[in-house]
Amino acid sequence: MWNIIEKILKEKGLNQEQLAKRMKVHSGTVSDLKKGRIKKPSFELMCKIADALEISLDVFREKEEQ
Repeated sequence: MWNIIEKILKEKGLNQEQLAKRMKVHSGTVSDLKKGRIKKPSFELMCKIADALEISLDVFREKEEQ
């Protein structure tokens, strides 16, 4: 999942700290996602990620199915 997030961050010119700020979460949460410490993010967290990146949750589903 982090690969998808990282790709979108690059496309949008954002860094992890900016993502955390947009999500209104501690930067450690984003770091935990990157490092794989959060294996199965909650629906609420996934919504925060999608909203912060201005993408649909379907982006994560589509990439997994490919």
